[in-house]
Amino acid sequence: MPPTPPPGPSTPGPSTPGPNTPGPGTPGGSAAGRNAPDPNASRPLSPGTDPAAPGTSPAPSGTPGLPAPIRILLVDDQALLRAGFRMVLASQGDLEVVGEAGDGLEALEVLERVEADVVLMDVRMPRLDGVEATRRIHERPDAPRVLILTTFDLDEYAFSALRAGASGFMLKDVPPSELVAAIRAVHSGDAVVAPSTTRRLLDRFAPMLPGTGPATHPELDRLTGREQEVMRLVAQGLSNGEIAARLVLSEATVKTHVGRVLTKLGLRDRVQVVVLAYETGIVRVGGGPGA
Repeated sequence: MPPTPPPGPSTPGPSTPGPNTPGPGTPGGSAAGRNAPDPNASRPLSPGTDPAAPGTSPAPSGTPGLPAPIRILLVDDQALLRAGFRMVLASQGDLEVVGEAGDGLEALEVLERVEADVVLMDVRMPRLDGVEATRRIHERPDAPRVLILTTFDLDEYAFSALRAGASGFMLKDVPPSELVAAIRAVHSGDAVVAPSTTRRLLDRFAPMLPGTGPATHPELDRLTGREQEVMRLVAQGLSNGEIAARLVLSEATVKTHVGRVLTKLGLRDRVQVVVLAYETGIVRVGGGPGA
């Protein structure tokens, strides 16, 4: 066998790797080193973190923190009207129709199965009318708010429905935008009827209805003199701003007084304040103060 030629100056020998000599884990090193992951290389996302990876839950849709939609029950004996209301409400992202009923009795049955925040209630229906249905709904714990939809302006049934616990009323030919706004207002605890409109309704129909004479309310004595004064002006149809001007108060102070009246008397909105003021004689039919 011929002798092995000595290493030349250009032939690297088996020396210890220097700082510039490729070693394990760097390109040009051993096979194991060439296959080792480069700590500086980009790493693929692990399963569960790649939005496009199979089996990964999609990112939640919508904007976090938005409130739940307002749940609505439609009650009307005309299916065509219910369909129209449903189409209008379905176009709103914060409103959801959770059920329908063709009369008051069916509405009570539906409420046993589903939860609703607002009930759009017709008045004239077979089996059980909207007034009696409203009264029975109002007796339930955590009752939904009821918005009466009447066919005729100043319908005499509207006053009875307000006494039964409805939070307001509107006409069925109301523009869609106003209906949507009314539902949101009722859900937030406001009345959807302007105080002056409520007063005119009471002035017209209170003498014609039974059970509207002076009555007693045990909580009235808990009201301060100022709170009774504010309650009387609310019943006469004045807005918070008008009451503030009349009593030389800030509008925020008037709003505080109204809130205390609602809390002390266990009422839900200004409409019920007006009804109670008439029933207890705080104001007379005609809008003036009581005796």
